[in-house]
Amino acid sequence: MATSAPLLALEGICKSFGNAQVLSAVDLRLEAGEVLALLGANGAGKSTLVKILCGVYRRDAGAVRLDGRAVHYDRPEEAIAHGVRFLPQEVSVLPDLTVAENILIADLPLARGQIDRAALRIQARELLDRLGCDLEPDEPVYRLSSPHKRLVEIARALAGKAKVIVMDEPTAALSEREVQSLFAVVARLKDQGIGIIYISHYLDEVFAISDRITVLRDGCNAGDFATAGADRRAVLDAMLGTAVKELYPPRAENTGATALAVESLSLPGVLDDVSFTINRGEILGVFGLLGSGIDQVGRALYGALGPLPDAQIKLGAAPYRPKDPRYGRDRGIGFVAAERQREGIVPDLGVGANITLPFIDRFVRCGAVSRPRETAHAQSWVERLAIRATHLDQSLRLLSGGNQQKVCLARWLVEGLEVLILEEPTRGVDLGARHELYLALRQWTDQGLAVLLVSSDAEEVAGVGDRSIVLDRGRISGRFAGGAPPADLLHAPAATEDHI
Repeated sequence: MATSAPLLALEGICKSFGNAQVLSAVDLRLEAGEVLALLGANGAGKSTLVKILCGVYRRDAGAVRLDGRAVHYDRPEEAIAHGVRFLPQEVSVLPDLTVAENILIADLPLARGQIDRAALRIQARELLDRLGCDLEPDEPVYRLSSPHKRLVEIARALAGKAKVIVMDEPTAALSEREVQSLFAVVARLKDQGIGIIYISHYLDEVFAISDRITVLRDGCNAGDFATAGADRRAVLDAMLGTAVKELYPPRAENTGATALAVESLSLPGVLDDVSFTINRGEILGVFGLLGSGIDQVGRALYGALGPLPDAQIKLGAAPYRPKDPRYGRDRGIGFVAAERQREGIVPDLGVGANITLPFIDRFVRCGAVSRPRETAHAQSWVERLAIRATHLDQSLRLLSGGNQQKVCLARWLVEGLEVLILEEPTRGVDLGARHELYLALRQWTDQGLAVLLVSSDAEEVAGVGDRSIVLDRGRISGRFAGGAPPADLLHAPAATEDHI
């Protein structure tokens, strides 16, 4: 008996840009009611493959089949008409319209030449109910949270009779609770026979939500796994092309004296009596979910939030009284912000200029910047961190997320740095670059640097931290030695009841 065709099949897909072969005979299969995780390092070909599926690029060779039938389209509108929808990492909604108007924007019900408001509400309500969502159809979208805006996007896909939904990093800015809510929606979509291609850098999520995993490497198929029986190390090996023993390097065996001691760090309504120490040669992880206060800890210590009159802080043996970023920088505190594009880089400046920017005064001689000294410094860090750039003057916006983050780190690696504060250091960074960044962090701590790593990724904090603390609604709710399971960090907030 013949087996039924899959919902979606990509067969032998090839794509070149000029002389660069980006995809070479790539195959992908998606069943109805299945979540397929599509993984690969930056440059593996994921984005190009998805753009071909969604009608943005035209394939050079190969076939796309839906329900066993070959389909041909060259524009996104044609892909949408065939039931293929793409949800980008950045939520795309019309904020000034209502929930119902956003959902049915492509097919608004009309009566006598005007929008039929009653029918609009009824149809939107039916689609929201399919997602188990209680949003009000008449609510303006600008009032919604990011997770709820994402639900509006998904409902809009259902309005277009979506068969296949591609989700690109859908949980990038969500709390753990919001992630679980999204997963519940995904489960409902599966029950309705919709196939989902799920792209994520978070392995925990991939193993929690997907049925199968397809891995691309260098534009080719590198592995296909049934998630239930897959080994994480095998998946990493398929992605990176080399045998990766662990994503996280070994922890520090010995640490030095106290580099930073914090007592009674408080910010009204945000942080309450937070105290901890970091030793030289140590990575201290700070984990917390949205609203926990982790987004303020590093900024406060760096001086970005002004004076901290209630806190008692020592940098080494000396009192440390942050009042502005320059104060922190001049005393050996480095800070890499979570919002890389908005706060961490100058995208149109070159790679070299971005590296030297915070300490450009160190390269001034006789009233002018010594370009040879500046270039030598920047080039040394490009080589030491394996930053992939064509030249030092290449605009930073043209680099991958992982290489941009390496530039952000390189700018602080100057003589006199005592403590490096990192917020969400690997957000939007592929697993290969994450591994390289973790190795670089460990090399620096081996030389005595103290690192405060602030992250909402429990797996990251548990994996890379020598010790870790957990914040919940402004207070420390748990302290853990290195190697504690990520689940312990996630459950720590439930163990404490007296929060601000």
